[in-house]
Amino acid sequence: MEKVVHILHCIDAEGPLYESLEATFERLHEIFGIKMDPTRENLEKLQNGRIDFGEKTDVIADVFSNHNLNCSDTWGKIDKMLLRIMSPDFRNKVSDSFGRGWVYNWHCLDLLGYLHNPRRRQIGIHKIFDHYKQMVDKSRSYQDGIHWHFHPMSTYREAHRCATSYVNSPHLYEILCRRIIERNWFPAVFRAGFHTERPDSHWFLEQWIPFDVSNAAYNTKMDVHSYQSDMSGGRFGDWRLAPDDWSIYHPSHDNYQIPGNCRRWISRVLNIKVRGRELSQAEVEKAFCEAAKGKPTILGIASHDFRDVASEVDFVREKIIKAQEKYPQVKFKFCEATEGFRSAIYGPDTLQAVELDVSLNGNDKEAVLRIATVKGEVFGPQPFLAVKTKSGRFIHDNFDFGMSLREWSYVFDNNSIRANDVDIIGVAANDKYGHTFIKIIKPRFA
Repeated sequence: MEKVVHILHCIDAEGPLYESLEATFERLHEIFGIKMDPTRENLEKLQNGRIDFGEKTDVIADVFSNHNLNCSDTWGKIDKMLLRIMSPDFRNKVSDSFGRGWVYNWHCLDLLGYLHNPRRRQIGIHKIFDHYKQMVDKSRSYQDGIHWHFHPMSTYREAHRCATSYVNSPHLYEILCRRIIERNWFPAVFRAGFHTERPDSHWFLEQWIPFDVSNAAYNTKMDVHSYQSDMSGGRFGDWRLAPDDWSIYHPSHDNYQIPGNCRRWISRVLNIKVRGRELSQAEVEKAFCEAAKGKPTILGIASHDFRDVASEVDFVREKIIKAQEKYPQVKFKFCEATEGFRSAIYGPDTLQAVELDVSLNGNDKEAVLRIATVKGEVFGPQPFLAVKTKSGRFIHDNFDFGMSLREWSYVFDNNSIRANDVDIIGVAANDKYGHTFIKIIKPRFA
């Protein structure tokens, strides 16, 4: 096999973000326990390290740097940046070893059901997803990937707050049901919101999503999270037990950080020019070194769409060029995420995609949905079932299992979802290679 570093630029596509000066100083207090008057003068002092906070001084300057605070607060500002970075001129400033330009992976977020939105985030189903689909079409950037990003619901439904529980996130299943039924789309690649996974999200992903770009493990001697109360001690983004090289691993059942025998593949990703877990020249060279040894290697880098992605790409390109000069025998490839996982794990050969036979029989009193595997194999224990009722509810439910472990069924009746209340049925599944199957049915009972 060729010695290749597969480079995945994963962008959390979250739309515009606004932060007032007062809110910036609220974060200073929440993260570092420091209270100051919210003035431009004080902010400049923090950014320039002109106030001595001991070992925290440089960390505070980094957290509140201009790059981190200069967020695009309108779609107009984001789109101006997107049109630049998605242009052939910008993409092709540096070609990979295969003659291709830069590739982006847009991990689209949906925010539903929030009551408070002081950062003026984009609220609503498909809003961000549709925007990026349109931008890809407008710029003819079909080399890019559209993938999934999820924020668990905060306890008090504040859109700017972090959370960790998928069980307490009622919008989780609605998002996926509506993505299947209304957009004929289902994710094969995932990025965790706030870099955070827990047992409930770990087991959720194990059922349906084969590829996970969330491991943010970092050399603890170099990490600065001990100074940041919102990210210290495993509070958010806890990957302290995970591999801190650029390997790809199956997690264990009880701890997503530890390599084990679960199904999905987890790869590592580091931030660009933001607080903590930052990509360094040493980390890029580590990826090239591992590839030189013949190891499957994915170099994941993370961004947000409301920041200056152009400067981040240039920042990484410089490091890649230096690393490649040091390891000339190693190639590098800018990858759409599904392609990157497939190539790194399974090689370049064409792999057969999963195919299901989906049938619905019955009447408006009782109907049976039957699923049978025709080709390939479903990733996880069952396909994903999405149902839209005639009243506009979106419901996910479990299938009943067949005897062959390649067949499933679901009965629509008074004990589940009434057959006469079903408007649309969606069935989706991935295989382990990231191929996606989707079938939409509009029942027509006699």
